Amino acid sequence: MSNSYVLVINSGSSSLKFAVIDSATGEALVTGLGECFGLPEASISWKYQGEKTEEVINTSEDHHQYAVSRVVKLLETLGLSAQFVAVGHRIVAGGETFKGTVRVTEAVIQEVERLAELAPLHNKANAIGMRAAMEAFPELPQFAVFDTAFHQTMPAKAFTFALPYELYEQHKVRRYGAHGTSHYYVSREAAKMLNKPVEQSNFITVHLGNGASVTAVKHGECVDTSMGLTPLAGLMMGTRCGDLDPSVIEFLFRKGWKQEALFEMLNKKSGFLGVSGVTSDARGVLEAMENGNPRAKLAFDIFTYRVAKYIGSYMVAIGEEVDAIVFTGGIGENSLPIRSEILSYLSVFGYKEDPQGNADARFGQSGTITSSGSKLALVIPTNEEFVIAQQSVEML
Repeated sequence: MSNSYVLVINSGSSSLKFAVIDSATGEALVTGLGECFGLPEASISWKYQGEKTEEVINTSEDHHQYAVSRVVKLLETLGLSAQFVAVGHRIVAGGETFKGTVRVTEAVIQEVERLAELAPLHNKANAIGMRAAMEAFPELPQFAVFDTAFHQTMPAKAFTFALPYELYEQHKVRRYGAHGTSHYYVSREAAKMLNKPVEQSNFITVHLGNGASVTAVKHGECVDTSMGLTPLAGLMMGTRCGDLDPSVIEFLFRKGWKQEALFEMLNKKSGFLGVSGVTSDARGVLEAMENGNPRAKLAFDIFTYRVAKYIGSYMVAIGEEVDAIVFTGGIGENSLPIRSEILSYLSVFGYKEDPQGNADARFGQSGTITSSGSKLALVIPTNEEFVIAQQSVEML
């Protein structure tokens, strides 16, 4: 067996994804998910050699800590615990501190916790996952891979807000972006599909999931991205509002809203959920729309319009011929109606959908979704775990 396997841990606010990944091929020996942490329905499941197993988590112990301990026992039982050479962690916000992958130390964990104000839902959970894994695998080198790192190449004109400059100097208030690991991966895969060096390629990468972002990738580097200081900015998302006139916040404060309730609404009760009133899941919104729900149709219209508008603006950011628009993420990889509608908006730029290609490129299949003679749009399934495994082994 190859000695380049890495245990990849992605610790979310109420979940923990894990996988043992071959850093050379991206093949997963085992994948798993702990979810609904802190709730009575908390569970952990895993898939090994095609078989799925699920267990209920029934303990008063911290669920993140329990999940890592359970992963350790599982890997011992499956005979895999001696196969991996490192542990790689996905961290959402690295601020300006972390411009690339770093080895995990207590000082790194403390800095990730300090940066939690940039991603409160994610960084605290990331730190819990790192501490639990350090305790479980004290002998193994562990590495932190940051979602924000790929966006560190943005020029100042793209990342600086039009606020008093002292706010940047004193508090580093600026655009950081997120989903960088995904945007990095699909831009590299797109270059391979075109048989062109990534350093000579230009892509607009469109990561659409419960969180959603668009990135302009010029000559292989990020030059602009839609998320901001935090993952709240940019596109409309599952529960996040995306771009907003800041005066809305002042207006609601004057109406008696309290700060905590207001920001919970912007982060957890807006987006697809807020507009449709049905669900935060795009599949449920599409189903409601097909059943004649006008607010679900409005949510669909807002989402697709905003995505197309961002893509159009990033043609300016790239300033050269765009080699391809690349769709990825759960919605970007699977939702035919959403991709179709976005492409119809982009017809003004020379994009024309190939309905058969669009129908074929889903459920893990890459493909071209535009017709011959059209500008190129692709679907490429993302694989952030593969990037984390590769970068961890490179650091070794």
